[in-house]
Amino acid sequence: MAPPKHFPVLIITGRPAAGKSELIDYLKKSDPAERLLRFGIAEFEELDDFLYVWETFETDDILTRHGKPRIWTDEKYFFKDPFIWNLYIERINLEYRKKIARDQRYADTKTALIEFARGGDNGIAEALGHLHEEILKRACLVYIRVSYEESARKNRRRARKGQEDSILYHSLPDEKMEFYYRTNDWAALEARDPHFIDVQGYKIPYAVFENEPEKTLDPKQIGLELERVVKKLSEVR
Repeated sequence: MAPPKHFPVLIITGRPAAGKSELIDYLKKSDPAERLLRFGIAEFEELDDFLYVWETFETDDILTRHGKPRIWTDEKYFFKDPFIWNLYIERINLEYRKKIARDQRYADTKTALIEFARGGDNGIAEALGHLHEEILKRACLVYIRVSYEESARKNRRRARKGQEDSILYHSLPDEKMEFYYRTNDWAALEARDPHFIDVQGYKIPYAVFENEPEKTLDPKQIGLELERVVKKLSEVR
């Protein structure tokens, strides 16, 4: 009997605090065999650009302590150059290509979960447009949908003092949420096609994980909603 078909690359995106990290945490805690059967997620590794964001802040802080000019951020940690968002995607590209180079069967046996949040009138589309073809040719996408108001509420709730660098507990100040994430371009992307997003000629199957009312506090609800999402992806990919 052939093993269950898995997703080689699953892009998970949405607003900050939409539930992306909670979904991945649920998958980490799932039984591997059940996870593969129910959700098509094999042994997986995360490529989350928040790690690069935090590294940017830390690097600029080190430079400040040594009397050097900050490179990417000002003293309030706002980005000086919007290209930084695409640089983070290029870092994801680099990490994924290194995995493929080290193991040519990587995509045949593992799932890469790529996570990022983007705001603005073209943020998600621009991020997808910078992904490397090695990712795009294998990718499906899950968008976790919450309103901006719900995103802001959950962003405040998850803040844990002393854990600002944590995947699960990092949080943005309200002024940054408003500046970077008040709007996004998901509705425009979704309106073009109910099943696919066209990126550099690659048709990326997508499905929406509805997380308002919130499901990502309850493992049972996460599992049921993710099953629905995976079913839609499996029908079109």
